[in-house]
Order: sequence, then structure tokens, then C-alpha cells
Amino acid sequence: MEHARSHGYPVPVVEDISADGTQLVMERISGPSMFTPLARQPWAMKKYVAILAGLHDRLHEIPGPDWLPRAPGSPGDAMLHLDLNQLNVMLSPRGPVVIDWANVARGCATVDVAATWVLLAAAGIPSGRATATLLRRLRAAFVHAFLAHFDLDVVRCELSATVDWKLRDPNMTVAEQQVMRRLAAAAHS
Repeated sequence: MEHARSHGYPVPVVEDISADGTQLVMERISGPSMFTPLARQPWAMKKYVAILAGLHDRLHEIPGPDWLPRAPGSPGDAMLHLDLNQLNVMLSPRGPVVIDWANVARGCATVDVAATWVLLAAAGIPSGRATATLLRRLRAAFVHAFLAHFDLDVVRCELSATVDWKLRDPNMTVAEQQVMRRLAAAAHS
């Protein structure tokens, strides 16, 4: 996070690190995650998509230092978040701030975009049937608008490897894994 911050990227300030390096005390960020106003104001989707795509672009301009692990199967030296989605962008009074850096790596920028695609498309939607249908349509529109900011053919090439990597994540539900497999299959047909 300090490396990203030193390049002008919007992250919380790390205020303290425990002696063993396992705990951080970070600046408190006021404001909702991007998901909250997006869910309340779906007509403002283009604004939030542009913010998310811009955060990807800015991050990928930062060189990933050698001490970062390499993203699975990813050549390249860009800094990658690998979980950069609307839930990990806080809309603070000073602007968007990116949180949750547990998966940070270095590699090809399109791997990060593919990871966001997979996470956006596969995330569970808890709600009643009518609300879930509406939310699925809004999510599909958000994903489509987000991907329009990138070279889809190049990102699609990274999709299978990204899905394979995410399928090994024990936090993914069976339903999310099924969506990921369908997404990877559809991308190659």
C-alpha cells in the first residue's frame, strides 16, 4: 500500500505495523463503499464504472516491485490488486480510496481486469426473486460498461487462467464457482 501511495495512488495511510508485521493500523476512511450509492442510484452507473476503470488504469501504471509475488500465470510488471471492485472502493470526502490489498501482486494488467470481471459476474445476489432479477440485470450492465473500457479480446485471453485461480479460493461459494466456470466456457466459445 505504501508503494502504491508513493506513486500517488489513493490508499489508506498505514499508521503503524506490529513488530511481527502481521497487523496494521490504518487510517479510517469515512464514506460508503462504491457499491452502496451504485445500488441506490443505478442511473449513475456510468460515473461509477468510469471511476473503477480509472482506478485500474492508474494502478497498472505503477511498476510492481520485485518483492511482490507474481500473479498466477502472469508475465508483466504492473502492480495488480486482484480484488479491485466496487466493494473495495471507498467513496471518501477526498475521493475514491482503494482498500483490501490482501491479494496484491505484480503481472499483466489484463489479469487484474479479468479478476474484476470474474468477481463482478460471479458474486452472489441475496434478495427476493424480483429484486434478484433486477440486480442481475444491473450487474450485467455494469460488467458490460466496465469491460468497454478495456480491450475485451486481450482480457478474454486471461479469463480461463483467472477462473482457475479463483476456483482455488476457499471463500468462493459453490454457486459462485458455477458462474465462474460458465463465464470461462462462454468466453472461449
